[in-house]
Amino acid sequence: DGFYWTLHITGLTSGTEYSYQYLVDGVLKIADAYSEKILDPANDQFISSSTYPGLKPYPTGLTTGVVSILQTGAPAYNWQVNNFARPDKRNLIIYELLLRDFIAAHDWNTLNDTLSYLKKLGINAIELMPLNEFEGNISWGYNPDFYFAPDKYYGPSNTLKRLVDSCHSKGIAVIMDIALNHSFGMSPLVQLYWDNVNNRPATNNPWFNPVPKHAFNVGYDMNHESLATRYFVSRVIDHWLTNYKMDGFRFDLSKGFTQNQTCDNNGNNCNVGAWSTYDASRVDIWKRYQDTMQLKSPGSYTILEHFADNTEEKELSNYGMMPWGNLNYNYNQASMGYSSGWNFDYGLSTVRGWFNPYLVTYMESHDEERLMYKNEQFGNSSGTYDTKNVSTALQRMELDASFFFTIPGPKMIWQFGEQGYDYSINYCQDGTNNSNCRTDPKPIRWDYLQQANRKKLYDVYSSLIKLRFNSLYKDLFVSNAVQPDFTGAFKTLKLSQAGTSIVVIGNFDVISQTSSVTFQNAGTWYDYLNGTTITATGAAQSFTLQPGEYHVYLNMNAALPVTLISFTGKNNGNKNSLSWAVANEQDLNYYELQRSTDGQNFSFVSQTNATGKSSYSIIDNISFGGSPVYYYRLKSVDKDGNFKYSGVIKIRISANGWFAEVNPNPFTGKLLVNIESPVQDKATIILNDVSGRQLLKQNILLAPGNNMVEVKETVKLSNGTYLLTIIELQHTQTIKVIKRNN
Repeated sequence: DGFYWTLHITGLTSGTEYSYQYLVDGVLKIADAYSEKILDPANDQFISSSTYPGLKPYPTGLTTGVVSILQTGAPAYNWQVNNFARPDKRNLIIYELLLRDFIAAHDWNTLNDTLSYLKKLGINAIELMPLNEFEGNISWGYNPDFYFAPDKYYGPSNTLKRLVDSCHSKGIAVIMDIALNHSFGMSPLVQLYWDNVNNRPATNNPWFNPVPKHAFNVGYDMNHESLATRYFVSRVIDHWLTNYKMDGFRFDLSKGFTQNQTCDNNGNNCNVGAWSTYDASRVDIWKRYQDTMQLKSPGSYTILEHFADNTEEKELSNYGMMPWGNLNYNYNQASMGYSSGWNFDYGLSTVRGWFNPYLVTYMESHDEERLMYKNEQFGNSSGTYDTKNVSTALQRMELDASFFFTIPGPKMIWQFGEQGYDYSINYCQDGTNNSNCRTDPKPIRWDYLQQANRKKLYDVYSSLIKLRFNSLYKDLFVSNAVQPDFTGAFKTLKLSQAGTSIVVIGNFDVISQTSSVTFQNAGTWYDYLNGTTITATGAAQSFTLQPGEYHVYLNMNAALPVTLISFTGKNNGNKNSLSWAVANEQDLNYYELQRSTDGQNFSFVSQTNATGKSSYSIIDNISFGGSPVYYYRLKSVDKDGNFKYSGVIKIRISANGWFAEVNPNPFTGKLLVNIESPVQDKATIILNDVSGRQLLKQNILLAPGNNMVEVKETVKLSNGTYLLTIIELQHTQTIKVIKRNN
C-alpha cells in the first residue's frame, strides 16, 4: 500500500540470535527478502541435527510463517585460500551435482570429504544445483524464495564456505546454479505487492510481472527491465561472489530475462519460436549483468541456460558469457547406434561461427534423460551385438566420451555419468518410472565403482580429461584448430596446432565399418588409451572398426598419469628390498625412497628416474642401522616439481610370520593397510560398520614381505567407527578403524 518502515533493534547482546517479522496492520507478515538465514516451521522440523547442528527452534506461539534470523557478532569464517586462480573457462571440466542425490548425508561437510574423488577424475569446477532457500526440502531448488540464505537442508553457512575454500585449495572452482527468472509464493518480494483477487503479483509489483511473458515459466516471472529487479539481482550477485567466494553462476532459464511478450495476456498460448528469436533487449539485460559480475569479481563465470537464436548466443559469447550446449539427443542416438540425429557438429563453437570456444557442451544434465537408461531400454542391435546389453552399453559410453572430451571448449558432466548411471530421470522411489517423479530422490550408487566395466568407464573419462591438461596437448583444447567429420557411422575428429596433433576415430554403427583416414603427418602415432602404436603414412589409410570400437591417436607420446599399483618391502638379512609397480606415467621425473625408524621422521635413501617402466626396485643397506623396524614411503616428483607421497610400509626385521595393521588410525580419506606375508598369497579385505553391515569387499594379491594396500572406496564414508577384517588362508584379523576428517 506504499508505506515504508524501518526496523530499529537496540540493546542486542553480541552473539545472540533474534527472529523477527514485519507486520502491517497486524495482518501482513513477511520475512526480510535480504535474510541470510530463515526459520521455516513447515520444513525445518525435517532437518536432522547431524546436517544442521544447533538449529535455532522456531518461536512457536509467538508468530506464524517464515521468519528471519539476525545474529549479532556471528562467527566469521577464516578463509585459507585468498588467491585462488580460476581455471581457464575455455577448458572447464564442470561436474554438475545435486547434493541430495550425490551423497546420502546430503551436507556440505560430506561433500567436502568427497572432493578427492572429483579431483582424481580431473574435475576443475563443480556446479551446485540451487542452494539458496527454496520451498520444501526435497527439491531440485528451482523454486526459490530467499536468495541470500543457504538452504539449511544442506547445512550451516560456514560449512558451505569451508567447502568452497577446500575446493579452491584443490584447484576446483565452485559455480552456483541460481534461478533468477522467477520466484515462488513464499518470496517476500512476491508477497509484498500481491493481487488477492487474481491470486498473482499485483500490477504495481516492482519486481514481478502479473503473468508470465514467455513459455516454460514456473512460479512468478521476474521483470528484468525494472530498476528494482536489477538492483536486487546485483545485490544477490555481490553477496555470493564476495561473501562466499563463489566463482560464478549458472543462470537458470536465462532466455526468460525479457519483457518481450510471447504469450497471451493471461500468460498462456506461448510462442516458443518467437521467444527464441534474437532479442536485443534481452542481450542488453545480460550485458549489464555480465558487467556487474566482472565488477564484483573479475574473471567470474557467467553460464547461461539460453537456447536462443545462434546470433544472440554468439553475441553473448563474444561478450564473455558461456551459453549451454545441449547435445544429449545426439550423443544418445549415437550411443544407441541409430543414424538419425547422431551428428555432434553443434557441440563445436566453430560450427556455430563463434570466435571463442565458450560453449559449455554436455551429454547429460539434470534436465535430460540418462544416456545409459536409454541405451539399455531402446538401443539398436545386429545379430549378437546389442547396445541394450549393459556391458556393451557401457562400452558405447566410452565411445561417446572419446568424441566428447576431445572437442575443444568447456565440458559438463552430470553426476555419476562417469560410472554409467542408468536410472531414469523419471525413476520413482517405488521402482517404477513416471514423469511425476522427475524431481524425486534417486538412488545413490557409489557401489558402481566395484563393477569392472563401470570402473573402466570412469578410467576412460579420467584419462581423457587429463589429456586436456597434458603439457603437450592442452593448447589444442582452448583453440579452434579442429576438423570434424561426424556425419556417418565412422566418425573422425582431428586437432592440430604447432606440430601437436590428435586423431580420434570411432564406429557408432552396430556392424563393422571401414573408412580411410589421413593422419596429419607420417610417422609413429600413439594410441593414448591402450599404449600401442601405429605407423601413419601421411596419405589415406584404410581402417576397419568393429561396432563400438574407438581410438584416440597422438602424434607425440603422452602416457597416462602415474598410478601406484603396489608398494612392497621385504627384509633379507642386512638389506631391505623395496619394490613398486606403477601404471600410466605422465610427466613424471623421478621417484625418491625415504626411510624412517620411528614412522615420523623420514630421510632420503635413494632416487631412481622415471623411465616409463611398469615396475621398479631399490635395495636399502641397513647393515649399520640396528633398528628392529623400518618404515618406508615413496615420493613421486613430476617435471614441474610437484610431488606426492605413497602410504607408509613397515618392515619388521625379526618378523617371520603374518601381521596386519592400519596406519594412520584414525584415517581421513583412503584407508591404508600394511600386511606382512611370508609368502605370496591371496587375501580379502572386508569393511563393516559397527552393526555388522558389510560396506565393501576387496580381493588382493600379497607379495612376500610387507604390502601397502589402499582401500580407496573409504573416501566416501562418513566419519565414524568401522571394523576392518583381513582374511587370508591361514589368518584372519579384525581391526577397529576410525574415520575422522579435519
